[in-house]
Amino acid sequence: MATEERTNVPVHVSMIMDGNGRWAKERGKERVYGHFEGVGSVRACVEAAVETGVRYLSLYAFSEENWNRPEAEVKTLMGLMVKAMADEMDELDRNGVRFMVIGNRERLDKDLNDVVDACMARTAGNRTLTLIIFLSYSGKWDILQAAKKMAVKMLENPEKADEILDMGVEGFDRYLATAGIPDPDLIVRTSGECRLSNYLLWQGAYSELLFVDTLWPDFRKDEFRKALEYYAKRDRRYGKVK
Repeated sequence: MATEERTNVPVHVSMIMDGNGRWAKERGKERVYGHFEGVGSVRACVEAAVETGVRYLSLYAFSEENWNRPEAEVKTLMGLMVKAMADEMDELDRNGVRFMVIGNRERLDKDLNDVVDACMARTAGNRTLTLIIFLSYSGKWDILQAAKKMAVKMLENPEKADEILDMGVEGFDRYLATAGIPDPDLIVRTSGECRLSNYLLWQGAYSELLFVDTLWPDFRKDEFRKALEYYAKRDRRYGKVK
């Protein structure tokens, strides 16, 4: 994958992958068919991110709320993730992609967690692109688990209470599941829905938001580059006046 020279490229692009079920329904297929086709869009976006110089690409694959979907669909999705990791890991590793999974992994079964651990260990030294899969994740869960970590620290170390009470935004960032990862510059949601759906609520405070009508299985390299073009035209002031 060659890397293009671009200016004003976002460091971190995050995707809310929506519309797999509708895409399948439009074709008279079961919902899971759309999930399988969506893997091709993941591959295309990873390639486009490497080619355009994006350093972090994150994908909202499965939310905490998605556990409420029909059991058969959830089981198929988890099996698809295992297969996709196995099928794509050689290519990701060859192209210098570091692979990460973030979320409430206690809810994942052992087989999936084992595959995740193996993929993360294998690619830990790669530096071209960091690919983050948000799996069993929600923004509220993330903030709550961060608050619990802080509470435990204060209970175990009462002498650090003042340190915690005086903590600023950057200090709280270190307790989030995304600690060490830059906040997303651009969040893109496919399928025409205009909401974050409990995704990166803290980290996305100043992200540019782009909602597109394209269903996820149809979101490929051209759509990814159009999203970067949209971002390049934005005037990011972070509350300041220019």
